[in-house]
Amino acid sequence: MRKGELTHQTILETAVRLAEELGLSKSGLFAHFKSKTELQVQVLEAATVVFTERVIRPALGRARGEPRVRALFDGWLTWDRDKLLEGGCIFVAAAAELDDAPGPARDTLVQGQRDWLDCLAQAARIAMVEGHFRKALDVEQFAHDQYAVMLGFHHAKRLMRDPQAEARARRAFEALVTAARTPTS
Repeated sequence: MRKGELTHQTILETAVRLAEELGLSKSGLFAHFKSKTELQVQVLEAATVVFTERVIRPALGRARGEPRVRALFDGWLTWDRDKLLEGGCIFVAAAAELDDAPGPARDTLVQGQRDWLDCLAQAARIAMVEGHFRKALDVEQFAHDQYAVMLGFHHAKRLMRDPQAEARARRAFEALVTAARTPTS
């Protein structure tokens, strides 16, 4: 079974369990959505809300600058370990399924990921203002590289089952932060 088919099957199985928990028939559950696309869009929107509550909002409570950048990274690692996500990060799984499928679900996913990259870049920008990161730092590149570390972590952990995946991701993140820091005299 291809990954997209497996993801589709997982969504359907979860929906069936949800229908049972709610005391609805399967058709009764799906009747609440206009189409498969509408269901995908709403699942992605709901996941974005949960991600914001579990990853972004707690990080915003941390001190501005490098502590907040670190909190976003740590929250992201915690998100991947969340038992709610039995199949791993929903956004990574959706990207594999929707990357070549134009339409509202892909558009929703792309916008959410752009917003997340903007959030990471803004945290790095604030770290520059606070004097934690060097003034000439390309914050968009920093966000891209941080995102790439997490995609590599997800791949190493989920697909490769590398027991060192998190340690490797943390080392890569530390190297990224070290390279971004303001040199001390």
